Amino acid sequence: MTFWPTWGEWLATLPPDVRDSAVSLAGRFRELGAEDPEEWARSEISENIPQLARFMVLRALWREAISPWMDASNLSDVAAAQRLIDAGADPHDVLLVARAGAYEAVVAAVGIIDGCGDPNARESDPGWHLVETDAECNPTGREIGGLHESLGETDPSGNEGADLWE
Repeated sequence: MTFWPTWGEWLATLPPDVRDSAVSLAGRFRELGAEDPEEWARSEISENIPQLARFMVLRALWREAISPWMDASNLSDVAAAQRLIDAGADPHDVLLVARAGAYEAVVAAVGIIDGCGDPNARESDPGWHLVETDAECNPTGREIGGLHESLGETDPSGNEGADLWE
């Protein structure tokens, strides 16, 4: 059995400046609505993973690509959706299909980003990395990876996307 210290126990092991950074970081995660802000902060501090940047990228994808499809007014811009509703489809179901499609597109996009390159490309073709930047957009040197691992847990509704498959 592995012992994982509590947040308070873990904080007590840190130098004061690192402890202050961890507390501040957990507070920022809390402000952003993370379900387990202390664990996100602990991972960033102890594993040097840019978790705040990861969280913010994933939350932005939810906010800009998936969550807008919770609002029926967005269907008016999609002629096919309007035809389905005019033909008797439940607008909630049409929204659910649109959200599920947006979610699957985001899953594919983060998988491609995490892949660091096109698997069908030539060996000599370029690849890519998503990197964290500071507030002035200067690279910090830390790669933002594993987005696919945390997409569900960054769902602002707290449902981890499960409501998309109702």
